[in-house]
Amino acid sequence: MTIDELRLEDYDDAYRLWQGAAGIGLSSADSREAIGRYLARNPGMSSAARDGSGLVGAVLAGHDGRRGFLHHLVVVAEERGRGTGRALVERSLERLKAEGIAKAHVFLMNENRSGRGFWEAVGWQPRSDIGVCSRDLEPR
Repeated sequence: MTIDELRLEDYDDAYRLWQGAAGIGLSSADSREAIGRYLARNPGMSSAARDGSGLVGAVLAGHDGRRGFLHHLVVVAEERGRGTGRALVERSLERLKAEGIAKAHVFLMNENRSGRGFWEAVGWQPRSDIGVCSRDLEPR
């Protein structure tokens, strides 16, 4: 198992992982073009887990200059519980710290109980004092 940078060349495999995972919401913001822009804007931040069969885990990571953000953490079922998710997160957090980012957030779907359990188990604190509002800028 290796943990390294998630690259645009990984898009098809990563998208299949995200698409097959409960608790991940995909939209037009997850198109190849949009993910390419995200990766280019946040070079080296996102992480991939690979074994002999290919991509077995991925997480998107980036920042706005102030705060870091992690999105779409997925590890294939066969690798869960072996530290792969933690390693993906730690690699991305190290990259964020190297950019001077001192705090990061992760977005979870409210019904994603297993995801919430993972994040809490690796030291993240749920917040009840803030919420998220969204608005589409393009018609659907």
